[in-house]
Amino acid sequence: MGKKVYDVMLEPKRRNDDAIILEFKVFQPKKEKDLSDTVNTALKQIEDMNYEAALIAKGIPVERIRKYGFAFRGKEVLIGKMK
Repeated sequence: MGKKVYDVMLEPKRRNDDAIILEFKVFQPKKEKDLSDTVNTALKQIEDMNYEAALIAKGIPVERIRKYGFAFRGKEVLIGKMK
């Protein structure tokens, strides 16, 4: 099994725009209590895998990188943002 990579990364065309990292997770009832736990798992993965490193290497400032975790349970979706 290869290295886990981000689900979606949007790189800005202009230097003053934000970059965005999106991580998607499906709710796992045996592991998680609710969708907020799933969102936290997605956000933790972004940090643990250091997905922002590729953007930083391209000269994008850390403060311009937005990180979002998406949690899905059927048609229900919860989105969380890293602070």
